[in-house]
Amino acid sequence: MMSSGGYTTIDNQKVSGSVPAATGPDHVTVKFAESNLQTFPPSEAQGKISAAYRPPQDADDTFSKPGQGSASGEDSQQNGWYRMFTVAAYKPYFDVDTADVLERIRDSLFPFKGSFNEKTSDNPDLYGPFWICTTLIFVAAAIGTFVTYVAHKLQKKEWNYDINLVTWSAGLFYGYVTFVPLALYVILKYFSAPSGLVQLWCLYGYSLFIFIPASCLSIIPVEIFRWVVAGVAGFMSATFVAVNLRAHIVSAGERWFLIVAGIFLLQVALAVILKLYFFTITVGTN
Repeated sequence: MMSSGGYTTIDNQKVSGSVPAATGPDHVTVKFAESNLQTFPPSEAQGKISAAYRPPQDADDTFSKPGQGSASGEDSQQNGWYRMFTVAAYKPYFDVDTADVLERIRDSLFPFKGSFNEKTSDNPDLYGPFWICTTLIFVAAAIGTFVTYVAHKLQKKEWNYDINLVTWSAGLFYGYVTFVPLALYVILKYFSAPSGLVQLWCLYGYSLFIFIPASCLSIIPVEIFRWVVAGVAGFMSATFVAVNLRAHIVSAGERWFLIVAGIFLLQVALAVILKLYFFTITVGTN
């Protein structure tokens, strides 16, 4: 070691060992908390839109609690039922992507699994049910019209387009998927087995998907085949709803079986109405 001009140098010496930690009353211990560098800015966001609004765990407070990211000034204006008239109230229920919707549609085609409610409990959506109902309305009306047209042309009868098929299908499917879950929500509330309202809308909306391919198959001009298609579709849809709700409705007491049976039969009745109104062809004599 050499010293020159107030500087100390080390000549080609290998220094080994370790520097002892500082001790004494002036010693300060610094701890670094773990950070998530994959997410910027750091947040507790869950979902694909934002952390400001999250789906409630229990739909009893669906429209009663403001979002966690609301400003204090907005909280006083968006409490209670006022929020149901704002876009922000419905924002979490469209927080899905294509993969989520396809997975839920796939689950609806396997009705005996009974895992749909469990998978969607944290993030029930209205996006899939809305587009499934809208697609079903136009598919049923269009194919029903085409089937009627072909039947008239084969018998060389005059055919007139019936616009009522669209209006009736819209009223049938939008009304069914809106008011039947709402009525079931009230019934379960009465029997002290409340279920999330949005969860019921989600379940019933996806249960209608099977009627889209069923309507497409009904284009085949064989009456018995159409009845078989309607029966299979109705059975699968009814089983999907009943199986997913059975475990929850059991807590309603001794009448749980009647509630589940009513759910099943009502869904089958929808398939029968679909067959009778849209795919039962009558050709006039004139």
